[in-house]
Amino acid sequence: MKTALSLLFTLAAATPWLAAIAAEAPAFPAKPLRFVVPFPAGGPLDFAARAIGQELTQHWKQPVIIDNRAGAGGNIGAEFVAKAPPDGYTIMMGAVSTHAINVSLYRKLPYDPVNDFAPVTLVTTVPNILVVHPALPARNVRELITLAKTRPGQLHFASGSTGSAGHLAGELFKTMAGVDLIHVPYKGAAPAVVDLLGGHVEMMFDNLASALPNVRAERLRALAVTTRARSVLLPELVTLDEGGLKGFDIGTWFGVLAPAATPRDIVNTLNGGILRALAAPATRERFAALGALPAGGTPEQFAALIKSEIAKYEKIVRASGASAD
Repeated sequence: MKTALSLLFTLAAATPWLAAIAAEAPAFPAKPLRFVVPFPAGGPLDFAARAIGQELTQHWKQPVIIDNRAGAGGNIGAEFVAKAPPDGYTIMMGAVSTHAINVSLYRKLPYDPVNDFAPVTLVTTVPNILVVHPALPARNVRELITLAKTRPGQLHFASGSTGSAGHLAGELFKTMAGVDLIHVPYKGAAPAVVDLLGGHVEMMFDNLASALPNVRAERLRALAVTTRARSVLLPELVTLDEGGLKGFDIGTWFGVLAPAATPRDIVNTLNGGILRALAAPATRERFAALGALPAGGTPEQFAALIKSEIAKYEKIVRASGASAD
């Protein structure tokens, strides 16, 4: 009895001290955040991450440090975040490649795109567009297909990485059009576009955010949108479905993820901060300038999208026979 009473008195005496400790615990975030981009600087994922990071830094009064960890189709950066402490201070800008395509393209991934991450929110969805170097004598999809059939194995299409949406769009194009194109993967969309502008490769299935400035400046020629619906930003541009490849539908999306087991209250704080950043006029203007529209949504909605996209691209990878191994 005395022991029990002593324990109660001890707990009662400690309660104010415990409450004080809890009150003094710093709210999240209490230190700088690392925002991993699994592709090189200069590409659309990097652009989106920096736009959001700038807004978060201003709102939270904590630096958001962009960490470009490129390589292996985004797998290096994704693995780094998957194995990071689940405290919310390491997050990543995931993409359709890292969290939907690579699981089918690689025989063994160093991470699980579903079980190793806590989805925070979808950031943007961007149509891909088929662009060619202006010197290529093809002004529409049918002319490109005809040209490719007369030059089997001589035309090259660039992509930001093996396993990217641009890569899979090219593989699907080859299959549906019955043409032989050579895939040239790069370590990010930015260096791929540089070589396309220089005429070292003839074509690319680039995302709209990356390609739009060069299309408007007539440095590249846009032939079609890769999604089923036309883009509101280029409504005059036909879809590949309309161009003769019925059923063609591939796009790009980016979203923020944290390591699995990140506490839900921290995930909610990250979600709220990023949604605020996406709604900021400065962010919307920066996205719109490159053809990207802010998305948003709940962690559950983003998780559902990832699972549905994994199933979708598994079928495309299998049908195309594409492999990164």
